[in-house]
Amino acid sequence: MSLICLHGHGRIDIEERKLCEDGAVVGRVKLLIPLFEEVRDLKLTISEEDLACFNALEAALNNAKILLLLCNTGSKLYLVLEQQEVAKQFLLLAAAFRQALNKPLSLDISDEVREQVDLVRNQFQRSKSLEDPLDAHLNSELLSVLSETHDCSKDKLKGLADMFKFDTARALMKELQALDGMKFYMGLHEGVPSSTWALDGIPINERGFDQLYALLNDLRSLFPSEELEQDGPELKKLQIAQRAGVEKASMQPASPDAGIDKGVLNIPDDFKCPISLDLMRDPVIIATGQTFERLCIQKWLDSGKKTCPKTGLSLPHTHLTPNHVLRSVIAEWCTLYGVEMPKKRAKGSQCSPEDKAAIDELVKKLSSPLSEVQRNAAYDLRLRAKKNVDHRSFIAEQGAIPLLVRLLHSPDQKTQEHSVTALLNLSINESNKGRIMTAGAIEPIVEVLKSGCMDARENAAATLFSLSLVDANKVTIGGSGAIPALVALLYDGTSRGKKDAATALFNLSIFQGNKSRAVQAGVVPPLMKLLEEQPVTMLDEALAILAILATHPDGRSVISAVGPTPIWLKIIQSESPRNKENAASILLALCSYDPEYAKQARETNAAELLTALATSREATNRAKRKATALLDLLKKQGYEDVDRRVEGLNM
Repeated sequence: MSLICLHGHGRIDIEERKLCEDGAVVGRVKLLIPLFEEVRDLKLTISEEDLACFNALEAALNNAKILLLLCNTGSKLYLVLEQQEVAKQFLLLAAAFRQALNKPLSLDISDEVREQVDLVRNQFQRSKSLEDPLDAHLNSELLSVLSETHDCSKDKLKGLADMFKFDTARALMKELQALDGMKFYMGLHEGVPSSTWALDGIPINERGFDQLYALLNDLRSLFPSEELEQDGPELKKLQIAQRAGVEKASMQPASPDAGIDKGVLNIPDDFKCPISLDLMRDPVIIATGQTFERLCIQKWLDSGKKTCPKTGLSLPHTHLTPNHVLRSVIAEWCTLYGVEMPKKRAKGSQCSPEDKAAIDELVKKLSSPLSEVQRNAAYDLRLRAKKNVDHRSFIAEQGAIPLLVRLLHSPDQKTQEHSVTALLNLSINESNKGRIMTAGAIEPIVEVLKSGCMDARENAAATLFSLSLVDANKVTIGGSGAIPALVALLYDGTSRGKKDAATALFNLSIFQGNKSRAVQAGVVPPLMKLLEEQPVTMLDEALAILAILATHPDGRSVISAVGPTPIWLKIIQSESPRNKENAASILLALCSYDPEYAKQARETNAAELLTALATSREATNRAKRKATALLDLLKKQGYEDVDRRVEGLNM
């Protein structure tokens, strides 16, 4: 995933895109995503041969990530200068992917995914080095200018600047930064031997670096003096390098201790928090799919706002999911430019002394023999944990979680409600999730879910969802009896309660073992009812859960028994792109394992709607894949039916 995340963060123009062929590589790798998703979601057992294949794939992906990072953030001039060596690396990369995918996988994956893998293998097998006239022309012009050094005419320099789009002093400075970063990354800085290679097969051209620094210094003459003064600190390095010699000049990026100066270092927009506009240190994803710095979005939510700051859309929940892929890419970018990776927020709380004293007193009151004191203390802690991120840490550090878990057994339903809601708010803190699990909270939370008041039941369901965000907890929660209680809430809960139950059931059902539990608990009938409910309130949630359950034999059996083909076709015809995707996924799963269901789909003229979906510009890529696979399946099974009828006549 991090390889794909790199695509689009770069600053290369059309010349470099043709040079480094990154679009083709990323496009092919994207086709492998369904394979990784299916192995992850279905928890498939991997043989030693398949494991060797995945290990080889991992190595190839890592090499691709490094190569693309170099091409996307590196110096335009250096990449053109070494175009043959870079092109050779892409050929070696294609060979690595071919070797990794050479043997067919023995995994029990769907035919659709297997065809995708075969397609990628064939694409890499057809990879070959193509001479690009534009690349050759750029290389020829660059070599011509470098050969003339200081005798190069101003017109020739201007022509070269136009080719490489150095149209402002700022553009020239960015190229200098890229060259600095590439030199630093490839090991050409103080304390690192000049024999160090950044990438196997791409030799370090020390003389080329010297020539390019001199060329950049000459290009200064193309810009007005006021622009040069504005960007003086960086451009002055060119003069220093020219006078003192590049190998002795201090051409490295700013030292880690100097921090990040946004006026000097151009931080990619996707690395900045949309709220603070600073480089993110702990990126997290909210319900709308947008990424923010954890501290910034938490303050936004703590202020009572229930919308996405970037899109303005309402948030169905306020849970934050760490964006590990983006954090990894930011770390690599920081390494490339010699910038210290921003550290996560220091552990421990930053409460005021007054808040600490108040929280300490409230925690003590949780052990009071008076039920009213316990209830009020739980309520106050509930509010503090909701409104303040620092309070969440300090409340847990003071030992409140085991005491709140104990109060879940209280005969007073209000005390139960306040306690389970306090645990819900505390669980927003990632480290508190482990504390809650260690305190043995699951069983009493499930009891509140079964027999508490409606508000307590709803918040118990939300707490289970929050805890299930940790994969290991999905197993524990699924085996605790929580799933039947969540299904019961799906039947008789309020509108909010049903949404809380559905969200928890969706997340728990990602684990393969919980799918059969959900089906046996009777989750399918209420979900099917929600599909036809008017007004539509939970269609998205119901379809998402059914799409997951359809990957399990028990789920397919029950869904096909109660869900006729027209239901899915109606959704494919008129609903949102995501719902169309899930409906197509469900229909494909049912038709793949039930010939009678496939026959019904053919008889209801599904082909027309599926063809429209497969060719729609608005449809998701996954929806198009599912529709295409379903069309192929229906066509294939249709021919088989004809063959069987012909054989019957011949007999």
